[in-house]
Amino acid sequence: MTDALFSRIDDKRDDLIALTQDLIRIPTLNPPGENYRDICEYLRARLEPRGFTCELIRAFGAPGDSDRYPRWNIVARREGVINRPCVHFNSHIDVVEVGAGWTRDPFGAELDGDRIYGRGACDMKGGLAASIIAAESFIEEYPNYCGTIEISGTADEESGGYGGVAYLAEKGYFDPARVQHVIIPEPLGHDCICLGHRGGWWAEIETKGEIAHGSMPFLGDCAVRHMGAVLDAFEKKLFPAMAARHTEMPVIPEGARQSTMNINSIHGGQPEQPADYTGLPAHCVPDSCRIVIDRRFLIEEGIEATQSEIRDILEHLRATRPGFRYEIRELNRVMPSMTDKTAPVVQTVTKAIQEVLGQDPAYVASPGSYDQKHIDRIGRLKNCIAYGPGVLELAHKPDEWISVEDMLSSTRVIAASLKQLLAS
Repeated sequence: MTDALFSRIDDKRDDLIALTQDLIRIPTLNPPGENYRDICEYLRARLEPRGFTCELIRAFGAPGDSDRYPRWNIVARREGVINRPCVHFNSHIDVVEVGAGWTRDPFGAELDGDRIYGRGACDMKGGLAASIIAAESFIEEYPNYCGTIEISGTADEESGGYGGVAYLAEKGYFDPARVQHVIIPEPLGHDCICLGHRGGWWAEIETKGEIAHGSMPFLGDCAVRHMGAVLDAFEKKLFPAMAARHTEMPVIPEGARQSTMNINSIHGGQPEQPADYTGLPAHCVPDSCRIVIDRRFLIEEGIEATQSEIRDILEHLRATRPGFRYEIRELNRVMPSMTDKTAPVVQTVTKAIQEVLGQDPAYVASPGSYDQKHIDRIGRLKNCIAYGPGVLELAHKPDEWISVEDMLSSTRVIAASLKQLLAS
């Protein structure tokens, strides 16, 4: 019977490619959050004729939500002969900025051999397409299945997920009484099961100065130079200390098994003028400089130690550097999440990978956070993993692509998992 299920999937190869291409061609760029309603309407038009009841849900009041850029989500639900258990496939619909360095149309969804190219191909519209084809194939082969299948397309994962999964979790969509198993088809590899992710702490640090004429900087106090001292202390103290710490979580790639921090941005002095401004800058000593830090911490470190380490560096500079003043503002925090290997969804997908690929899966953790954090912390649903096609290192890169064969393998694994959980 599983062979018949896999044959259905093989017959849908062209449909899988076309679906992935259609999704890529809807440029759901975040920020600012474009075309969310369009992709939700596309998914509704796809799923309603196949027996799904679809809700389009706007995350009113969520960060980023506005009348110009509303945060739309879709939840599609199809009940079998009974409504439990419920298996939910969650994919984010947003993609990051295009960036420079592309040699192909970022939203052209070009098929070249085994690869479909485009922003979001890997992260994670290929995974969304795989889950849809898997669910449709399973429903065709087992029309009298016992349980419920849900497929969601959610907003804003790339900027924290607060207009997407977090909002839905707050509204009860991931209550364990409603949903029992969650699979997020993020691109962690068709032979890997992702159990969780590291923690993240985002903050803005501002150094203060005093404005003065640029020809007499000694009459002012340069905030950019103060920030230079912060960055120098990070280079000499913080980065070496982080490099010496390693986690027992199976984080991939190997470099992410240590603590890391990225300087997301730096802004100092006068605001940048519009592109059509042709004048010269004024001669001023900058009285403010700001950086945004993205600190990924290990489950062994904890949030308090992570924050204290940075504050201690800043306080040392305040005590030893003349005129040094600063403010630090937390922007967001995400605690590490880890599902136990004995959880039912882990065991189910493990057996499916063994059946489809003839090998044991690798159990991994993600270097970055994804929407499992909200399902875990807000929804209180622990039976959640990430499993989907794609090469993680391609996410957010130019010429991002997804392998058709990887998608087919993941589609078979997802369908085999549904068979274990719901087939009568």
